[in-house]
Amino acid sequence: MTDQATRPQAKADPSTLSVEFRHVHRLIDPAAEGVQTWQISLLADDETVGTLRATRGLYWKAHNLRQRMADEQSFPAVVSEQLLDSAGQFRPEFEEFVDLPGSVLVVDDLHIAAPWDDPWVVADLTSSVIDRLTDNQFAVVLPRVSGDTEAALLTEAGVLLSAEPFSDELLIIDTSLAAPEEAAHRVREHLRSRARYGGADPWCDDWDEEYEEEVEVLTARTRAVLHLALRELSDEAWQEVPALGDQPLQREAGGVFGSLPRGTWRQDGHWRRQMARAFDDLAGDCASTVDVEPRCTGEEMALHLGIARAQDLTRNRPRLVSEAVAALPEDRRDFDWDACSDDLFQDHDVLMLFDNTLDGIEDPSNGIHQAMGMVNLAPNEWFAPFDPDQGRGPDRGFRNP
Repeated sequence: MTDQATRPQAKADPSTLSVEFRHVHRLIDPAAEGVQTWQISLLADDETVGTLRATRGLYWKAHNLRQRMADEQSFPAVVSEQLLDSAGQFRPEFEEFVDLPGSVLVVDDLHIAAPWDDPWVVADLTSSVIDRLTDNQFAVVLPRVSGDTEAALLTEAGVLLSAEPFSDELLIIDTSLAAPEEAAHRVREHLRSRARYGGADPWCDDWDEEYEEEVEVLTARTRAVLHLALRELSDEAWQEVPALGDQPLQREAGGVFGSLPRGTWRQDGHWRRQMARAFDDLAGDCASTVDVEPRCTGEEMALHLGIARAQDLTRNRPRLVSEAVAALPEDRRDFDWDACSDDLFQDHDVLMLFDNTLDGIEDPSNGIHQAMGMVNLAPNEWFAPFDPDQGRGPDRGFRNP
């Protein structure tokens, strides 16, 4: 791999980057079947700062994929020779290497300008290409080289994405496995962290101490999305309250109350109304300017669920999120849900209730409970305030009768 110490750390903001895909072929051209070549451009504020080629070989559509890819010359020709025999069949060693040998995506011909010539940026670019052009029956092939070259950047990117060496020349990512998807998530989170700090890398040796100062994790946009998430959970909880009544939940129960630790499943309707109100109370805090801080165990659980829902919204419902924050100023720390989980709680003891191996930990006589100084984990104590002086108004009532 390229020596990281010899390459200056990128200070440009990764949040300015976007990806553009281009593929053109004649609609009825038989030569376009089986092998498709895509040109990918990396843009920073609409200026092209990098290009990449992706050659997609569809085994089931090409009469002889080896010949078709060999005609592409360059790196795809090397790939075709090593993966396919002269009859166009996958070689046994390749079929043993991947779980579902089917089609191939060859990624090569990288050209990228400083300061974006960084393996993390290239890994995220490659991950975007994989997401767009493959399914779970692809082998993604990258060059395996060393040195301080752009091809070596692809090699480093492949390693970050859990590629495995197939030969002296090839790395392969098997998209049917979970490890590459987990690796891609780590790469995205790394770059999101950089974006929050204006392009600086919080893991590098020359991390500027100014970034270590305490910052507010609930930016205006973060607070708005968390409010949206808590309101959604509140609406769902209040719909479930009359339907469930005082009946205990069954193991297969879903919904908000089914997502709580199983030690709560036998609670009655009044308890569930208090839990629904916990979402309302926190949503009210988010809608105001007060600190969002859980004041009882029920609110701790509600806030954990709210952060998880907010993270899901930012990942899976971008249009809804965009509408919710359209009038609010952007901040590089927007939507840092991991930081919210770290900073908005005094501890995460309540999450231990999800661990079935720790059944009974809510009991004050439990040894772990006593050793860790836990409080108010039993369901009948969930709505007792941690600090009576900071408790909610007892006469505030409920959103629904």
